[in-house]
Amino acid sequence: MWDELLTPMEEVAEHMHVWAIAEVEEGMLAPISYELTGAARDLADLLGVRAEAVLIGENVSGLAEELIWRGADTVYVLEDQALGQYRTQAYLRILADLINEKRPEIVLFGATDVGNDLAPRLAQHLDTGLLPDCTTLEVDQAERILLGTRLTHDGGLMETNACPQKRPQMATVRIGAVEPFPPNESRTGELDRIVVAVAEGEIRAQVLESVKEESRPALGEAKVVVAGGRGLGSAESFQLLEELAKELGGAVGASRGAFDEGWVPKQYWVGGAGGTAVAPDLYIACGISGAIQHYLGIKEARFIVAINSDPRAPIFKVADVGIVADLHKVLPALIDELRAMRS
Repeated sequence: MWDELLTPMEEVAEHMHVWAIAEVEEGMLAPISYELTGAARDLADLLGVRAEAVLIGENVSGLAEELIWRGADTVYVLEDQALGQYRTQAYLRILADLINEKRPEIVLFGATDVGNDLAPRLAQHLDTGLLPDCTTLEVDQAERILLGTRLTHDGGLMETNACPQKRPQMATVRIGAVEPFPPNESRTGELDRIVVAVAEGEIRAQVLESVKEESRPALGEAKVVVAGGRGLGSAESFQLLEELAKELGGAVGASRGAFDEGWVPKQYWVGGAGGTAVAPDLYIACGISGAIQHYLGIKEARFIVAINSDPRAPIFKVADVGIVADLHKVLPALIDELRAMRS
C-alpha cells in the first residue's frame, strides 16, 4: 500500500536502529525514559535492529546503566555544563548532529513539555515527519514503516499516521501509553560518550530562575489521582480534592467539563484527545459523569472509585467501587478519617 510513497530502498537502508530520547529531571531519569526505552526495545526486536537511548545533560553518565537494564543495547551520552537545563537551541543542535552522524531508523520522544517542544523543531530541521501524541506504536515489518495511533476529536476517533517517505521516522509518545520493562540488572550494553561543546554565547535563551511548585507527582506519573468534574459545582470545591490528594500522596485532575468551566488550567485535564491519559493504582472520580472521552484517559487505572449523586452516571459502569452521595459530605469525612489514621 505504500509503494508509491516509499523512499528508494538504498536510502532507507542507510538508516538503522531505534532510538529513545531519555529525559532527566533533578538528576534522575524521568519515568517517560523507561517507557520510551521499552517501546524502542519492542520495535527494534520486530525490525531486527538495536534499541539505543540518548542521554543528554550535565553529569548524567551514571544514569546510562539504568537504561541498559530497561532494554537499551547502546546509550549515547552527551554531557556538557551548558546542557544541565533543557534549552531548545542547544538540544536541537547536538541531537541533529548526532542523528545525521548515526542515522537511526526511528526516534521516539515523550509527549512531554520537552518532547513536544523539541521533536517538531527537530523534524523540521531534518526535513522529516513526526507522528504526534501516540498512544500505540506498531510497525509494518515488510516495509519497515512506523505506525503511530492517536486519539482525535476529543477521543471519539482514533487515527493511525505514518511517514513512509522520510527517515528517521519520529514520534512523540504519551505518558503511560507504554508499559516499561522491569529492570534487569544482569543485562549488559554499550556506553558511547559523544564529545560535545556548547558555548553559552551561542544559546540565545538563558535560564534566570527556576521556581518549584509544592512537591507533588506529575499527573501522568502519579500512583493516585483525585479528579473532579462539573459535579463539584465551583472552582473553590477543588480545594477538597487538593486536601485529599495531599493525604494520599497523589495528584489532582479534572474532567473536560471542569476545564471548560475555567475552574482549572489545562494541565489538570484527564481524558482522551487533548487531555492527559493516566494509569494510577487508584483513581477517584468526584462529580464526573464519565463520558467516553474521559474513560479513554483513565482506562489503564487499576482501581476506580466514583463518587456521584446521580446513580445513572456512566462512570459507575466502569468503577470498581461506586458511592452514590453528595461529594461535599463524602470528601470531608474521608479526609478527616485519613488524618485520624495518620495521627
